[in-house]
Amino acid sequence: MTLRRFWTIENLIGAAPRGTDAFFYRTRAGAEIDLLLLLPNLELWSVEVKRSSAPRVPRGFRIATADVGAARSFIVHPGTDSYPLGEDIVAISLPALMKRLVRM
Repeated sequence: MTLRRFWTIENLIGAAPRGTDAFFYRTRAGAEIDLLLLLPNLELWSVEVKRSSAPRVPRGFRIATADVGAARSFIVHPGTDSYPLGEDIVAISLPALMKRLVRM
C-alpha cells in the first residue's frame, strides 16, 4: 500500500461517524476493496483509492462490491469533480467523500 493510499484511508476513517467499522476486503481470487465501511446505520460503503484523475473501475472492485452487497461505492481520485462511473459507482475527491461521511 502506498503512503498516499494509507493517508487517504486514514482520513476517511477519521471523518466517518462514531461507531463506524472499517475493513479491508480481499477474496482468494484477488478481488479487493481498499476500504469497506460499515456505518452505524448498518449501510456498507466500498471505497477504492486511485492515483489517476481519470480513474477506471477495476474488475475486482466491481466483483468484491457485489460480493459484500455494498449500498454505495466510490472511487477516490485526486481530481475535484464527482461523476458516475457506471452502475452505482461514483468517482469522487477525498474532501468530497469526507464531507459526505461527516454529514452522516
